[in-house]
Amino acid sequence: MRILSGIQPSGKLHIGNYLGAIRQHIAMQEEGEAYYFIADFHALTTIRDAPVLRQMILDVALDYLALGLDPNKATFYRQSDIPDVTELTWLLTTVTPMGLLERCHSFKDKTARGISADHGLFAYPVLMAADILIVDANIVPVGKDQKQHVEVTRDIAQRFNHVYDREVFIIPEDRIHVDTGVVPGIDGQKMSKSYGNDIGIFTEGKALKQKVMSIVTDSAPVEEPKDPDTNNVFNILRLFAPEEETAEWRERFTAGGLKYVEVKKRLKELLDERFGEARERRKELAKRPDDVEDVLREGCRRAREVTSATLARAREACGID
Repeated sequence: MRILSGIQPSGKLHIGNYLGAIRQHIAMQEEGEAYYFIADFHALTTIRDAPVLRQMILDVALDYLALGLDPNKATFYRQSDIPDVTELTWLLTTVTPMGLLERCHSFKDKTARGISADHGLFAYPVLMAADILIVDANIVPVGKDQKQHVEVTRDIAQRFNHVYDREVFIIPEDRIHVDTGVVPGIDGQKMSKSYGNDIGIFTEGKALKQKVMSIVTDSAPVEEPKDPDTNNVFNILRLFAPEEETAEWRERFTAGGLKYVEVKKRLKELLDERFGEARERRKELAKRPDDVEDVLREGCRRAREVTSATLARAREACGID
């Protein structure tokens, strides 16, 4: 089984990213052949600052390696290092119906938010299809909001196979990430970098304490019983605390007499326990950027052993030998 997922370098990773996707990516490298790439071409639809993009690419590589991606188990590479992807994108574009792209939720959602409707944004799903098909992926782990991208990839692959009357591409299946529910930010809304309400995975020390202590809570008196299910700090803590400990905190909330500062202090401890080792690994890796580059270079070499063969099949089918 071959697994494929892309990570867009769009800023600092937060604990919502970890719970929603990263920990599952790390776990899946034990299940089969895992291919993970840094989606820097995709990032060009929103990031138009070269030095910023270069730093974000390095950051996401450092983040994933520090959090447990093992380059001996998974093929980890930079999308832009694989020229086969962009060539395949064009071959797929020639058989992709306009109506298929016009129906994509991501395009409609982003233009509704005022993002410029350029061709890159519109054709984004074709590039994503090329990312998936070029490595003969069987499984694509995605969140519910990205399920349509895999469906579009399936449609494009099936159409290509039909037009050229041969089985050029494997038809991939999606695997929806385990639903942890909405990870609340410090203001109670869904955690998001764009809202500025996130808690960074690699935030530590005073900066982390400040973030945790700024989690919005109500002004109920200490002695008053409280509903843990409507409490922001409890709803973050339960995502990291053991089940037994979570139950104990629930009892303390409902019994009354609980100070929110106690819960926040424990939450900071839990975050330090979960990510402390990863933070130290990242610091060490950051001192050796050439080693990180070597990992990506080796990942590119291994990936191209697969991608070049896939592209050759597609070229032959089209008559471009």
